[in-house]
Amino acid sequence: MRTPSRLLLAALAALALLPLAAGAQDLIVWHAYRGAEKAAFEKVVAAYNARPATRVKVSTLAVPYDAFADKISAAVPRGKGPDVFIYAQDRMGGWIEAGNTVEPIDFLVDDALKARFIPSTVQALTYRGSLYALPLDYKVITLIYNRKLVARPPRTTDELVAMARKLTNKAAGRFGLAWAYGDFYYVASLLNGFGGAVFGPGARPTLDAPENVKALEMLQRWSKAGFLPGEPSVALITSLFNEGKAAMTISGPWFLGEIDKGVDYGLAPLPTISEAGGKPIRPWMTVEGVFVTAPSRQKDAAFEFVKYVTGPEAARVMALEGRQTPALKAVYDDPQVKADPVLAAFRKQVEVAVPMPNLPEMTMVWTPATTALNKVNAGASAKESLEVAQAAVLKDVASLKKAK
Repeated sequence: MRTPSRLLLAALAALALLPLAAGAQDLIVWHAYRGAEKAAFEKVVAAYNARPATRVKVSTLAVPYDAFADKISAAVPRGKGPDVFIYAQDRMGGWIEAGNTVEPIDFLVDDALKARFIPSTVQALTYRGSLYALPLDYKVITLIYNRKLVARPPRTTDELVAMARKLTNKAAGRFGLAWAYGDFYYVASLLNGFGGAVFGPGARPTLDAPENVKALEMLQRWSKAGFLPGEPSVALITSLFNEGKAAMTISGPWFLGEIDKGVDYGLAPLPTISEAGGKPIRPWMTVEGVFVTAPSRQKDAAFEFVKYVTGPEAARVMALEGRQTPALKAVYDDPQVKADPVLAAFRKQVEVAVPMPNLPEMTMVWTPATTALNKVNAGASAKESLEVAQAAVLKDVASLKKAK
């Protein structure tokens, strides 16, 4: 057996120090999908890996949703996380400010690529003027009604109130409308509809804005009218709807999986607000973006996958098999997608939706806003409750800025 020459050994040692060539290591993608969504996503990944043009194969890891954001925050900045991950925009601002988690992708995205998507979904993934991910899908709440009880869904809040009153029989445990009106995420749709917002220009909190006060005053009138169940939990709302004791609810695609097969239900856009001059109720929209991590050593290959998974082939699979609502506009022209009443309803609702704020300060809003909402539902002044909430948020935001 011949002994390797010193020159050959030196050459092998030098090769060992070179970075891995493209394709030598799989792209790692983290997601939190389960059930049909997971099966559809894995089908999309398999199709991507099978393409002759694919240079780097993709391996996926399903992370439990409850632990996902914390795992991203802990692992990615240390270079221990994935090359790509899929998550909604609500934590994006915090990751950007923390650093070494996600980076702008503006230099990789032209106007033609942006134009593929519903404009508000791109807006949701934009922070301080820069785009940080491509939108995969969106989620919004809409009106869901029992067809046996509601022949035509209400188009205005005046119609909603009149219909809900008529369909309520508290003695029999029946309500015209059952929705999570103690959850600020759901109620924000009313604030947005009146023209209010959680933040104004310069990311200044605006919880006590007059428009927000008017929205909660309307909600308080609804509560006093008696057509809403007291303190409805998710379990109660689901039970009432499945038992035919709730004519209408306001919820998102996650609720549809909880509806019993025997319930004939329909979806309709949220009504316009009679008290606000006919402006539409505008729900918050969450957008799942596909992010390339800042420490990834395979950014070009990663972005190639990002474009594919947010493109037409993937969108069709995720819509029809994963039951997602893709951000890609063109998929809604597909005959099968267009004929799907659920997908069509959410596509219509998203036209008036408002991207949930992606600012780091948003984490400081939830507790004060929820406390204010609970007070209002208990009969307290909407104006005073929101003023207290505003003061609490301003104090927390000031502390955050001081800490920086």
